[in-house]
This record gives sequence, C-alpha cells and structure tokens, in this order.
Amino acid sequence: MTHYSEEMNQLKDAVLAMASHAESAVSRSLRALVDRDDALALQVQADDNTIDQFEIQVDDLALQLLTKAPLATDLRFITVAMKISQNLERVGDEACSIARRAHDLNAEPQLKPYIDLPRMAQMALEMLRNALTAFVERKPDLARNVIPRDKEVDDLNRQLHRELSSYMVERPTTITRCLHLMVISKCLERIADHATNIAEEVVYLYEAKDIRHSDLKKE
Repeated sequence: MTHYSEEMNQLKDAVLAMASHAESAVSRSLRALVDRDDALALQVQADDNTIDQFEIQVDDLALQLLTKAPLATDLRFITVAMKISQNLERVGDEACSIARRAHDLNAEPQLKPYIDLPRMAQMALEMLRNALTAFVERKPDLARNVIPRDKEVDDLNRQLHRELSSYMVERPTTITRCLHLMVISKCLERIADHATNIAEEVVYLYEAKDIRHSDLKKE
C-alpha cells in the first residue's frame, strides 16, 4: 500500500471514529434525560472536546491530501469527508445541548413520560447510522433512502411543540420545563437534518450528483 493510500485510509478511519463518538453522545444525552442521570449529562458535555479534536484531525489530514493533486474521485472523497466531519461536529454540539437541558430538567419533577423524545432520537440516530453505512459501504441508494425520513422527524417535532405549547397555556408553572423539552426536540430535529446532509454528500460522492435542494426531500 502506498503512503497516499494509507493517508486516505487514515482520513476514512478518523471520520468513522468521530461518527462513533457523535452517535454515542446523542444516545447518552437521551439516557441522561430519561434516567435522570446528572453525572452522565455532565460527562456528555465534558466529552464534546473529543469530537472537536476529531474535526481538527480530519481537516488536517484532508488538507495534507489536497496538496497532492488527487484524482477527481479522490478529491470528492476528501471534500465529502470534511463536510461529513462538520456535520458530525454539529451533532456533537446538539448532544451537548440536550445534556445541558437534561441536567436542568433533572432538578425538577418530571413533566410527563418521555415517549416522543426517545422515539425522535431513535429515528434520528437510525438516519445517521444509515447515512454513515452508505458512506462506508459505497451504497448511494441507502443514502437516498435516508433523506425522505427527515420529514417524519420534522412532523414529530412540530407535534411535540404543539403539545408543549398547550401545557404552558393550561399550566403556567410548567413553562420552564416545557421550554427545555422544546429545545431538546429541536436538537433532535437538527440531528436528523445533519444526517440528511451526510446522506446527500454520500450520493454526491458515489454518483457525482449534487442533490441538495432538490425535490427528493418532498417525495
């Protein structure tokens, strides 16, 4: 294997390691909420620096490779790896936000059973995992299947916001808790957006087609 090939593999491995940490952060932030686990919520926030360091590593590797005048296919891979890394860093940020809100919510009585939020998290994480599997296994069709699912998460987010808005009107003492839950719901909706972004980049990588802003999301 040439040194160039080794560097390309290092770039791919760094993206996948970053993805693993980002997925874990989302899962643990939801567990901190559902299990009312303050220690776990704080741990998620402390671990965000690891995801940030991975983004720096990916950028450094990518820039090194770009100086070697890569072929068009390699150039797409390098630029897509950087874009995936950016989205994963933002997923980590959203997990941090969830963990902070979970920590605040744990100090008060639980407003309602957490059903919709874990469901949203499961959907968003499944989208993220499928997008990354499509990246690793060169499956643009799998990536395309991720994109329409974003609407399902959007619908759940809107539904939960309506429900929580009614709570705030009927029971003003719940306003603070409702606002925290609204933020968590919005964070999960954004994680699904980032999974969609990654899926679109995977399609571009393997089909050389830019489907961002296309009608595919509306199907």
